[in-house]
Amino acid sequence: MAPLVQSSQPWVEKYRPRQVKDVAQQDEVVRVLTNTLETSNCPHMLFYGPPGTGKTTTALAIAHQLFGPELYKSRVLELNASDDRGINVVRTKIKDFAAVAVGSNQRPGGYPCPPFKIIILDEADSMTEDAQNALRRTMETHSKVTRFFFICNYISRIIEPLASRCAKFRFKPLSEDIMITRVLHICQEEGLNLDPEALSTLSSISQGDLRRAITYLQSAARLFGSSISSKELISVSGVVPEEVVEAFFSACRGDNFDLANKEVNNVIAEGYPVSQMLSQLFEVVVQADDILDEQKARICKKLGEADKCLVDGADEYLQLLDVASSMMRAVCNMQEDFS
Repeated sequence: MAPLVQSSQPWVEKYRPRQVKDVAQQDEVVRVLTNTLETSNCPHMLFYGPPGTGKTTTALAIAHQLFGPELYKSRVLELNASDDRGINVVRTKIKDFAAVAVGSNQRPGGYPCPPFKIIILDEADSMTEDAQNALRRTMETHSKVTRFFFICNYISRIIEPLASRCAKFRFKPLSEDIMITRVLHICQEEGLNLDPEALSTLSSISQGDLRRAITYLQSAARLFGSSISSKELISVSGVVPEEVVEAFFSACRGDNFDLANKEVNNVIAEGYPVSQMLSQLFEVVVQADDILDEQKARICKKLGEADKCLVDGADEYLQLLDVASSMMRAVCNMQEDFS
């Protein structure tokens, strides 16, 4: 079937919730923030949790519900990963915006329009420690006229002085039922046909990330048309084929390092994302019946360490090779300290 002719607007933006109450599954967060919106007195906030669970959507919805379309641009400053987020930006752009006071008598369109501005710092965990320390003083000095919304995946990377000044909200991964409900709504709106197997596959490869699921769905619709199969979703998702993961796992279970190195080189040469490889390898290890629990624990610990190193920018080949050698030692019951 020929691909659908569609608008260029990303579905992630087209179907993004516009109000806090429409954010999926984060019931506790929605309940607290709805009450906060009624008083129009927001504290500094810290939203943390996995990607695609509604953190940025919630922050934007709060800002829009407080100020409306007319005052939004003058009252809200958004900084994301594409911006320089070093100490110089904190000392200039953020500080200058935070220092300006605003009036409290403007209420266009019936929006609350409280007498403060909002600075939304998306992916705040990518800010340097020096920048976060500089930001602490700005928060203290201008707290009466400016509120900060921090959004991050890893709360451990936010320094304690900043985190302690914020109301913290944890966003949890979306359940399969919630994701399928949202996906079916989009399919109905866009005229797509997904069978139950394709829906289950989409939920599985998205791993609780609704943004990723919608992106995969739109990509598949553009390439394959209105009827989308499970195989077609896998082909656009970047998921490593099961046979590649199994071949890597089998090579690591033997004592032939050259064979394991060959499989590592194959993964890198084919361009498969190593972080995705580690995630799928984790599932294979956990489900393996012929590996002892102690061996699984050692392997999973190494997978977690490697994933953390990749997030920090480590070399993919070296990390995957380190995982392979560690798995070989663990499976072969070599007495070695993995701590």
